[in-house]
Amino acid sequence: MFDRPSLARIAPFATYILFIAIADLFTRLGWSVMELRWLYPLKITLIIALLWFWRREYVELAWPPGRNARSWIIAVAVGIVVFVAWINLGADWMKVAASSSAYHPLGPDGQMEWGLIAVRLAGAALVVPVMEELFWRSFLLRWLVRPDFLQVNPASVGVKAFAITAVLFAVEHNLWLAGLIAGIAYNALYVRSRTIWFPLLAHGVTNGILGVWVIVNERWDYW
Repeated sequence: MFDRPSLARIAPFATYILFIAIADLFTRLGWSVMELRWLYPLKITLIIALLWFWRREYVELAWPPGRNARSWIIAVAVGIVVFVAWINLGADWMKVAASSSAYHPLGPDGQMEWGLIAVRLAGAALVVPVMEELFWRSFLLRWLVRPDFLQVNPASVGVKAFAITAVLFAVEHNLWLAGLIAGIAYNALYVRSRTIWFPLLAHGVTNGILGVWVIVNERWDYW
């Protein structure tokens, strides 16, 4: 699992999870969400640095040839459907925890800090989808089929690997049911299209629209 191709896809994701654990620890130690606002910009900066460092390993990001407009439209539509599910599946039983450490881009006076908002939105829509799709779809989904995952055709992924990846993707998110739907949808896009670009696009659309919705409605609990 820890050869160079695997590490290139594990390291950025592991950094992401590490920062979630750090934020949870600091919260338990009494730090407020306002005091922890600086963690997200630091996390995204480190993930970008890791993605850049390993950039030559991401052969799956080569532009897919011969794809028609319909395929791209389907990916966008899937991203929108997942967003709709995300904001409508927030009952307590649909959550891993009753509450989560939300990202509050507000200053001491309660005013929005647009620099923090811009970093959060860009991170969610542009950086996180790349990092997560490289790990969940390109790496783990195929690695569960065979350790030399780069040789695995996404179309050959079986039900077991598909289900395990979708369930683990759900558990990663506080809204586990919405996360499960997203995991199934993104997996299906990858298996059907055989290119990481379509789940990546769908994921980016979901996160981007969700980010705008959070800002407009000031629903920081979704961040």
